[in-house]
Amino acid sequence: MSELSLQRRYSPDSRCFGCGPANEHGLRIESHEVAGAAGALRAEWQPLPHHAAFDNILNGGIIGTLLDCHANWTAAMRLMHDRALAKPPGCVTADYSIRLRRPTPVDRPLLLRAWPVEVTGDKVVVDAEIAIDGIITATCRGTFVAVGPDHPAFERW
Repeated sequence: MSELSLQRRYSPDSRCFGCGPANEHGLRIESHEVAGAAGALRAEWQPLPHHAAFDNILNGGIIGTLLDCHANWTAAMRLMHDRALAKPPGCVTADYSIRLRRPTPVDRPLLLRAWPVEVTGDKVVVDAEIAIDGIITATCRGTFVAVGPDHPAFERW
């Protein structure tokens, strides 16, 4: 994926631990839109040994952060396209649930996928998953909400 990620394009100064390009200690995921996939995003990410919970197995908190940030961007991009906006609206996580289906190794790249399943006003429900070598290791369903000017995340992008 050679095109500029959504994070670098719309939020290059973000310090978010999961997706902020400006956080030198963060995970720095880089999400990309999937052509012809109705709002779906994908990202590839390589864990490092210090992301492990134990030998060669990714920490569950890191898994949750990856899925949360990637799904949040999916919601924001869906609202941006639906509303014909120039940039994605600031969205926050209302809730999300992670299912750890099997151990996620840290010794090879993982694929993040996310897609919107329901849009109601400012609220978007998103499903997401992590796969390694075609095997799904974790799934997520989250609700993300676009916020107004009274919220600190309003102009986050």
